[in-house]
Amino acid sequence: MNLQAEVRKIANHPHLSPAQKQMQIAQLAVQSLGYPEISAEAQQALASGLICDLHEGHAPYKPRYVLPDYQKALSNGCEYLELAPPKDLDEAIQFLMIMYHHVPSVTGFPVYLGDIDQLLLPFITEEMSEDYLYKKLRLFWQYLDRTLPDAFMHANIGPVNNRVAQAILKVDRNLQQATPNLTFKYDDQNSSSGELLKDAITSIIQCNKPHVANHQLINNDFPEGYGVASCYNSLPLGGGAFSLVRLNLAESFKLALKKVPLEKNIEEHYIQHTIPQCAELLFVILEARIKYLVEQSGFFENHFLVKEGFISADRFTAMFGVFGLAELVNSIMELTGKGGRYGHDKVANSLGKRIISAYADLIKNKQVHYCRNQKVLFHAQSGISSDINVTEGTRVTTGEEPETLTHILAVLPMHQYFPAGISDIFNIDETIERNPVALLELCQGAMRQGLRMFTANVANRDLVRITGYMVRRSDIEKYKKEGSRLNSTALGSEAIDNAKVIHRCVQAL
Repeated sequence: MNLQAEVRKIANHPHLSPAQKQMQIAQLAVQSLGYPEISAEAQQALASGLICDLHEGHAPYKPRYVLPDYQKALSNGCEYLELAPPKDLDEAIQFLMIMYHHVPSVTGFPVYLGDIDQLLLPFITEEMSEDYLYKKLRLFWQYLDRTLPDAFMHANIGPVNNRVAQAILKVDRNLQQATPNLTFKYDDQNSSSGELLKDAITSIIQCNKPHVANHQLINNDFPEGYGVASCYNSLPLGGGAFSLVRLNLAESFKLALKKVPLEKNIEEHYIQHTIPQCAELLFVILEARIKYLVEQSGFFENHFLVKEGFISADRFTAMFGVFGLAELVNSIMELTGKGGRYGHDKVANSLGKRIISAYADLIKNKQVHYCRNQKVLFHAQSGISSDINVTEGTRVTTGEEPETLTHILAVLPMHQYFPAGISDIFNIDETIERNPVALLELCQGAMRQGLRMFTANVANRDLVRITGYMVRRSDIEKYKKEGSRLNSTALGSEAIDNAKVIHRCVQAL
């Protein structure tokens, strides 16, 4: 890399803001350093694209995802920021607005804003009218979008129905902002949660937000509490993820082909030999990155979030990501003459489940130093904008999605294996606005069968879901001509060009 030439290219870019230029130049500086010490084989895996570290940088000096305990901060105040515990709604909102600016992540912006309704409910009085509350939250939502311009910023609401959650959904519908991303934690055993789900379905039909998370299922994985951050990543509250490294399953098929003896069954060879080999390579890279962050960066000794107890090192894990399952399964099916395709064929779907289950078993049995419970968490990684001809996570290939019920039943068995998050996007025809009950019942039924996260993308809305984050179509057109104040618009534009995400098959219910 010619560092000076790359810096000059960014500095002279006509459509980047000064802040965007500064961030990209800083990223180049980190990338110019040597990589944390890893084996030659692991280095080759990175170079070949078999394994991807998602451009976290060669000197990890901050965790990828940080999920502070904002409730503790509101209760105790923050010495570093010279903030006393808030006494009313205005002070609580201002407290959060200030604190968000000091929460690090891989994007440079907070990826987790907390359970907003639960944080603000103690400051809501009976005397506050609905109009008053709506105005306060609308201004708050506009502030977040205008000052933290990144669609990976993620807020949570639920699981119980309440005035704040209702107002947030209304604000989101009316503003139609790409940021912040939003997840509703839905508890199927709580009638109040069911009432709020009806309101959430109305929002989904109008603006494709929020995600709906299976609260009972996810909460069992995180007894200390959890948050949904960034795209749809479930992580421990008061902690987060040191790092996320992902394995390209499509590329792993090529590795298997190189080493499988002619007389061996490719499926069995992949399960018995390629999976352990790939997993070990990824663990080498992940452990090196964690070690550098914990032992050399100084983050966990010096940052105020740690010192004041808003995050704790023992609540951090790391994420073992996979993508390209569809291509791997389809390649094995084709080579063995079975012909079926992932998402449409029972044999292909069963093969996909067997592969993911084998990786999950290895991950469960691997101890990783510094991680919460000495374990990393399995994650179905939803792709990045530069991915070409490879499907996100364990999803069905874009443009091949079957009708919605078949789609859900095909991918549902995968959801049990990914405590750190999995999301399949179900693309719904806009006629659903005439029958919202159908979408409500589809969501509830899928949750009862074990779906971890329900994500719908209703056709012909300005807000379109890319991988897990949102982009406005109108912003994409504007970006191509003059740039965008939202950093994630560029990623969304590239993903639309490379992954053809707007060409997903749309289904009527």
